[in-house]
Amino acid sequence: MLRNHAMHDYLVDPEIERYCSAMTSDEPPLLQELVETTNREMAYPIKLSGKLIGRTLNMLTRISGARSILEIGMFTGYSALSMAEALPDDGRVLCCESNPRAISFAQGFFDRSPHGHKIEVRFGKALDTIAELEESFDIVFIDADKRNYFNYLKATLPLVNRGGLIIIDNALWQGQVLNPQDEKDQAIDDMNRFIHASDELENCFLTLRDGLNLVRKR
Repeated sequence: MLRNHAMHDYLVDPEIERYCSAMTSDEPPLLQELVETTNREMAYPIKLSGKLIGRTLNMLTRISGARSILEIGMFTGYSALSMAEALPDDGRVLCCESNPRAISFAQGFFDRSPHGHKIEVRFGKALDTIAELEESFDIVFIDADKRNYFNYLKATLPLVNRGGLIIIDNALWQGQVLNPQDEKDQAIDDMNRFIHASDELENCFLTLRDGLNLVRKR
């Protein structure tokens, strides 16, 4: 079954993946250290966004002129720092995370970064945090519990500014969207189909890493 294989084993040739990574601008040394430390000290380091996704997030933040970002699922802070790096000094990344150890780990790197002051972390279930928010955002990045992907999209849509972006990682979910077998598979497939059919949204679905769905609110 596809579920048992790493995504790059059948979506992108490993040599092509390595070439693209090598030919992409390097992330700052602190982010490289974050990756190395995550691989050494944390469980499930595959949750890291990685260089290609991180530099994509950085580029989209920079060229969109975003000032406010909501991140759902922070893990060890790689994607948050990648986006914060591209924000103006008074920009803000609000991160939802439910893993206390991941928060503690990430905060250590935020404290060492010149962009760490732009990041605020809210501990708890993301849907509970989202329900309490009153501000709006230029970008929403979704990379958390896959069962709730569609719920995250629906909950955050009202908070996204017109012309704002919703960036969804793992939108191919190791190919399982082609033949959904469980709740996670179905939730992601339902979300993708909703986006495609919505008159309020336009999107570009990329086969980058495990699928990156770039969505713009009209």
